[in-house]
Amino acid sequence: MTMKRKQQGFTLLEIMLVVTIIALLLGTAIYKLAGNVEYARHTRVQADIQGITTQLKLYESMNGFYPTTDQGLRALVSQPDSDPRPTRWYQLYKDVPKDPWQNEYIYRNPGQKNPSGYDLYSAGPDRKADTADDDWGE
Repeated sequence: MTMKRKQQGFTLLEIMLVVTIIALLLGTAIYKLAGNVEYARHTRVQADIQGITTQLKLYESMNGFYPTTDQGLRALVSQPDSDPRPTRWYQLYKDVPKDPWQNEYIYRNPGQKNPSGYDLYSAGPDRKADTADDDWGE
């Protein structure tokens, strides 16, 4: 008497069922994390703006004025060669700070939103200034 050995393994249906379950779980995880990524970017903008504001206040306390719009945040990286020139300049950043979308923060002095001071914000995901998605870190 010869007995056939029962083959061991998974059927195509079982494999497809497992792959479908894994795909559903990954899709759900990605969907749930999507909002967290935007929240993290906004939180980073808030922290960056707070840090840049601190450095701008230090620049102002040493020189009596903030950098002009033309000098921009580059004045925190390299000494400005246009007027008004700072009398006591120190390098406060190694590179001009960039937002989570890898663009430089927008700095205006005097500001449009804050005419008695300066404006500092990120252009946001569309990378265009003065649009609805600008992030002021508020």
